[in-house]
Amino acid sequence: MTDFERLKEQSIREWTDLTGGTRAVITLGTASCGRAAGAMAVRRSIEEALAKHGVEARILEVGCIGSCYLEPMVDVTLPGGPRFSYGNVQPAWAERIVASHFLEGKPLASKVVGHFGRDAIEGIPGFFDLPMFAPQVRIVLKNCGFIDPENLHHSIANGGYAGLHKALQKPPGDVISEVEAAGLRGRGGAGFPTGRKWRFCSEAEGEMKYVICNADEGDPGAFMNRSLIEGDPHAVLEGMLIAGYAIGASRGYVYIRAEYPLAIERLKKAMAQMRAEGLLGEGILGSPFSFDIGIKEGAGAFVCGEETALIASIEGRRGMPRTRPPFPVQEGLHGRPTVINNVETLGTLPHILRNGAAWYRGFGTEANPGTKTFSLVGKIRRTGLIEVPLGMPLRKIIFDIGGGTLKPFRAVQTGGPSGGCLSEEFLDTPVGYESLAKAGSIMGSGGLIVMDTDTCVVDIARYFLDFIQKESCGKCTPCRVGTRHMVEILERITGGEGELRDLDKLQLLAQTVKKTSLCGLGQTAPNPVLTTLAYFRSEYLQHIQERYCSAVVCRPLLEYFIIPEKCTGCQRCVAACPTGAITGPRAEVHNLDASKCIKCRSCYEICRFEAIAGNAIQIRSGGGL
Repeated sequence: MTDFERLKEQSIREWTDLTGGTRAVITLGTASCGRAAGAMAVRRSIEEALAKHGVEARILEVGCIGSCYLEPMVDVTLPGGPRFSYGNVQPAWAERIVASHFLEGKPLASKVVGHFGRDAIEGIPGFFDLPMFAPQVRIVLKNCGFIDPENLHHSIANGGYAGLHKALQKPPGDVISEVEAAGLRGRGGAGFPTGRKWRFCSEAEGEMKYVICNADEGDPGAFMNRSLIEGDPHAVLEGMLIAGYAIGASRGYVYIRAEYPLAIERLKKAMAQMRAEGLLGEGILGSPFSFDIGIKEGAGAFVCGEETALIASIEGRRGMPRTRPPFPVQEGLHGRPTVINNVETLGTLPHILRNGAAWYRGFGTEANPGTKTFSLVGKIRRTGLIEVPLGMPLRKIIFDIGGGTLKPFRAVQTGGPSGGCLSEEFLDTPVGYESLAKAGSIMGSGGLIVMDTDTCVVDIARYFLDFIQKESCGKCTPCRVGTRHMVEILERITGGEGELRDLDKLQLLAQTVKKTSLCGLGQTAPNPVLTTLAYFRSEYLQHIQERYCSAVVCRPLLEYFIIPEKCTGCQRCVAACPTGAITGPRAEVHNLDASKCIKCRSCYEICRFEAIAGNAIQIRSGGGL
């Protein structure tokens, strides 16, 4: 029996004892999203309820299963029974859930959102039959929400390190060939073929080579990498080992932003367990392959997601990109050949090595094989982390998985702040590297921000460009100066001081910055402007010609007022107004004093009857346009 086989046998025994034993298991989602929603308070309440009723149960903390809109989530599994899942659990529910399961022997049906049993249960849907999960294909996220991310044996019992064990039985060149045949493309956004990158690095001269995991996830609204590390760190670390073996590297680094403390903590625990079991360090699994991993915490600079800036940061220099060539696979960290792969790319590798290239190509499309994880956020009913086959239309992701928007759909921003803002006409676009690029956007690392009619796309373009301008390292003039001038123009337009000629200036500046910037940050920075100018030009014209924002967002263009026919006098707006601008007795039409209104939008957002409106200042004051 090999070292790995002994380790696997031990892990399966521990996992079987947990899932098939005589003790009940209460599973609690404690990734960052769960904790932010109050999961630890729920845990304390559950512990108190168990103690009160004298019930014994093991509490298992897991990562995010993906349905962030349901957090905090608590699942209960009685011995021999199915696993029942509860969503949006409040601490006050704990005793009722415990009493129902352990004293009455049945789930609290009114609060259950789904179950994980093999057999159908009347009145309770299967969890993976829920609309958010039914269209998904979980490969990278397979273990997230099911295993204790701080337990190496849970990972191994569920397939972990089997891909590495299989890779170590092959020559390194064959491992590269397998990845090439699978067609895996870099999930960091560029989509460069992973196997080809490895081939270049393996053929580069140099005895010392490096593997770097790029976990510097800085896009607003993106949390794919963080969630994977928090939910299954061993998948990512195993991918690094496979990459290291394939290219002949002996050292790796995880470059992760310091704002991810839970992910860092779980990485450190995982690496300590790996060393204890011979999975990290000298002679891994009894083979001649030796590899070690260090963690470099980044300071949160968005530009350090760019490969050469990331390398500079690890070396202790200011994170600024350099010209290429030479590429990192030729001269990277400390001047040595270096492969840099994204978290999701590395997390996919164990599955490819374990199941084979042909299996992986069974998902996605010919040019875009496999699956892709996305953070689905914004004005959408079901927010969360999803994994879908590449080639799935945006419409299916937004409306079938995400449940659509509360108000009419307006746009979707793909690829983070450097992506494009796509209108309704692009909803049937299949998600792929080339198809999104053709629409003027990018895949990026996988952020999807959905907007409805309460969103001003001109303000969105200003917001994202302002973010990028502040994150620019300042090394090259087009990005440093060009983005600043673009932000200034957008601020004039949203501030009611825009002119028609500003649109031509924006277009010219955007194209210049895109063509002449040094790195990917500057080259993609104009995408929000170029796409909104192309697909939402009427909104720019509305801001400039009518001095009006239909989404009621751009404060300088608006004054708020109450529509008497819709006002019920519920007083929610009175309570929300911080300046006392809204007055009136209950059940009577309220009044809004424009002189006291600070245009904070609180009344507009809280009104359930759409009785608050915003209109152009010139129109309301009787002035002309």
